[in-house]
Amino acid sequence: MQRQRSLPFEGNAPNTLTVDQATQFARSLAEASPTKLREAVAQTFCHAVVDAYWTRTHRRRGRELRPAPTELRALRPDAIDAANALGVEAARLSIEEGSYVIGATYAAMLPPETRAKGGVFYTPAPIVRRLLNTVESEIDWSCARVLDPACGGGAFVAPVAARMIHALKGVNRRVAVRNIAARLHGQEIDPFAAWMSQVFWEATAHELLNGAGSDVPEIVDVCDSLALPRPDEFDLVIGNPPYGRISLSPEARETYRRSLFGHANMYALFLDLALRKARPGGLVAYVTPTSFLSGEYYKRLRGLLTREAPPSSFDFISERSGVFDDVLQETMLTVFRRGAALRPATVSFLEVGADSLRDQPAGEATLPGDPETPWVLPRSPAFVKTAKRLRALPDRLASWGYGVSTGPLVWNRHKPQLREAPTKKTIPLVWAECVTPDGTFSFRAERRNHAPYFEPGADDEWLVVRRGCVLLQRTTSKEQPRRLIAAELPAEFLAKHGAITVENHLNMVVPIVPEPMVSTRALAAFLNSRAADRAFRCISGSVAVSAYELEAMPLPAPGAMAALSDLLARPHSRADVERLCTTMFGCEDET
Repeated sequence: MQRQRSLPFEGNAPNTLTVDQATQFARSLAEASPTKLREAVAQTFCHAVVDAYWTRTHRRRGRELRPAPTELRALRPDAIDAANALGVEAARLSIEEGSYVIGATYAAMLPPETRAKGGVFYTPAPIVRRLLNTVESEIDWSCARVLDPACGGGAFVAPVAARMIHALKGVNRRVAVRNIAARLHGQEIDPFAAWMSQVFWEATAHELLNGAGSDVPEIVDVCDSLALPRPDEFDLVIGNPPYGRISLSPEARETYRRSLFGHANMYALFLDLALRKARPGGLVAYVTPTSFLSGEYYKRLRGLLTREAPPSSFDFISERSGVFDDVLQETMLTVFRRGAALRPATVSFLEVGADSLRDQPAGEATLPGDPETPWVLPRSPAFVKTAKRLRALPDRLASWGYGVSTGPLVWNRHKPQLREAPTKKTIPLVWAECVTPDGTFSFRAERRNHAPYFEPGADDEWLVVRRGCVLLQRTTSKEQPRRLIAAELPAEFLAKHGAITVENHLNMVVPIVPEPMVSTRALAAFLNSRAADRAFRCISGSVAVSAYELEAMPLPAPGAMAALSDLLARPHSRADVERLCTTMFGCEDET
């Protein structure tokens, strides 16, 4: 028996609600609840939503809703009204769309720390359909074994079941249900989410098989998938695994050592897990962030994928916001085939609407032979030719005589040494705000907690910069006009003060040889060009402008930069610099 307790909440739900209004009411209900009760609020409210959905769709057929695996509490009348309205609206949608509405509501109501820790983000129906359609021609739904190792509320489980049912048309409904239950498996660490996934599998069976019998087998296991890495033989491993950094035990780090370098991210571990679960020749089809394409932390994962399951297709989601609720990472859909040879992969760009998707094919991309090298891919339709040219360029910053390091000063570890005024013992402290959006250097410290000077101690020589360099913002977003925002550290400023220190929200592009082949002035001008911005966007998969990606970015031959140095030495315009940098990259037709 599910006991009920009252929930503290003050608020009023409108008499007639849209889906958006009911969802907003649910958020308000959760936010007004004590933190320790918020998860119980989310589960109780969403159970009421599912119950209303089930009443509208299947209870009239004599099918009772399976009990929830949680202690339910009592809802206020206005919350019950909102839950009923949302359940009724979800019942008017397709099963996959209705499950997304309810699942996204549950995720939105969870405590932020719970959602962040578990990487809880549910998948819109158009993206589910796209990923399933991508593998459709290579999967026989009448006999394929399919696993979603992080199935959440059933975004993929129910649609896969529907395709299996259609493939078994004409088979006795009870036989069909047992057949599918033997081949389709979901795994989920959250018992309530697993319950929702099972509910929507049952809803699919009842709707498409006209009842399907009274007992629909369970196909969702409540478990930690990552703790079960034993090999399996699935034809398809599919899903939207959780995202976010995770701390691993020594045992888990050893288990996933082949794909780990530095910090671990949950979705990367699920990619490794998928390769263990797919049979030779089987497919892995995942929704993930784009960061694994180039980040240093993912270089061993890229090597593993290149060797064991090369990608066959990349679908980039063009817009970051408005697709996954509260997700600002760039996301993509990728299909891998275990045991396949490395071949060019198809590239497309997707514009995702509320219930639709527009696909813009962008040809093919060849991945590098070096398995750990970042994968250079266009991140918008406008950069397809640029990416292709970049893959053929052999030179990098090291060819020009430069390397990249992060500003050494973490200011809050050295608070007692920050100074508001200069003394004989201080040196200028260069903050990220000193590199302006137009690419110039302006010494200032105007933001809160920022001080303009630093007094190094006897053991702080490693914090001191004494040589000219180019300063570069470390964090920029896809939506900014330029991802690379650079400024030359003026020689006269360095000469005046003798030394500086640089705060760690800036990168420093520093000489690694006595006489670099490119001047810092030319380097800064080049990095601020639209051509360099395009090149970096084809290699970057996150908001970080990392030293690793900067050093891996393909560049023109160093000799070509002589023309830019000559241009900067005489009167010129910004347009002149842009034209020359574009010519050096050979991408004049993509301006």
